Amino acid sequence: MAYWSVNLLIIFSLCVLLAGVLIPQILLIAYRKNLFDEVDERKIHKGSIPRLGGLAFEPVIMLSLALVLGANMMMGYSDFGTALTHDCLLLIATFCSMMMLYLIGIADDLIGIKYRAKFVVQIACAVLLICGGAWFDSLGGIFGIWGLHPAIGYPFTAIVIVFLINAINLIDGIDGLASGLSSIAVIIFGISFFILGEYALSAISFAALGVLCPFFYYNVFGNVQKHSKIFMGDTGSLTIGLILCILGIKLFTADPGELSFNPVVLAFSPLIIPSFDVVRVYMLRIRQHRSPFLPDKTHIHHKLLAAGLRPRVAMITIISVSAAFTILNLLLSSIMNINFVVVIDIVLWVVGNIWLSNLISKRKLAEQQA
Repeated sequence: MAYWSVNLLIIFSLCVLLAGVLIPQILLIAYRKNLFDEVDERKIHKGSIPRLGGLAFEPVIMLSLALVLGANMMMGYSDFGTALTHDCLLLIATFCSMMMLYLIGIADDLIGIKYRAKFVVQIACAVLLICGGAWFDSLGGIFGIWGLHPAIGYPFTAIVIVFLINAINLIDGIDGLASGLSSIAVIIFGISFFILGEYALSAISFAALGVLCPFFYYNVFGNVQKHSKIFMGDTGSLTIGLILCILGIKLFTADPGELSFNPVVLAFSPLIIPSFDVVRVYMLRIRQHRSPFLPDKTHIHHKLLAAGLRPRVAMITIISVSAAFTILNLLLSSIMNINFVVVIDIVLWVVGNIWLSNLISKRKLAEQQA
């Protein structure tokens, strides 16, 4: 236990250090080459801000894991290598998928890529991950479904992977929101896998947390005038979205053994807000006879801004609600069936959105009367 605690701490620290060094260099290059996120009516930021922060994510994660693996091998410790080889096929699929999304993300951030091309790459990544062993062979009792035949589990997994990758991408609308929600998720996943003894997946979780921490600082507290503010862009959101998919699926399908908590609950709870929000937005666009894939200003963070909250307050509110969902679900799952937990989550989400919509309507009416 102490061995793995030290290794995970080193991985996290290395990622924080390397990302903290790399992000300022990305900022420097971006300002010299005028690589900025274009301002339009849908975006809330002002000024020229680079959107290449995600360039640091994959290289830092892979380099940190490789350095710790090499150090363990040099010192004669084989446990780290054994843990990685235990999930060898999955890790190969993971890193290949990460590289594909990393490259398509860079292209999208620099020159723009049509969403159809991104979907094709995302589907290819989903196929790779399924081949690597990350697929839903069970729904953990949700809707009374336990085992899933591969003929159903494979396509269902592909849909979930593409859905979650895009959910993280779409929730990245205000400073600190995507990185904050993702940080909560990887903390929960990392601790859960550590308790389950899945140390390779725990290492990936804390490595992701390590790159998110310095990015969060530059994204939230960076100053445009001092050229220290940056966005993660599609490169970052697609990379983190993929990592959350893998970790979420593996935790969802993990054997709880004699654990006091339900892994299924901890797998989906941190991803409730981005997932539910995408479903709501897509349904709204379809109902209004608009393409579900064209961007607009109807996401949950846009609604909070329309209700009068400042961007940072909106970000803190959404992250707090996400943490509250996780804690509530964990408590409820110990006293009731998981299906009731899911129903309660849906009801709370619907009621909360109706209340928020009424609040926005009253605010607009008050502004018109004034």
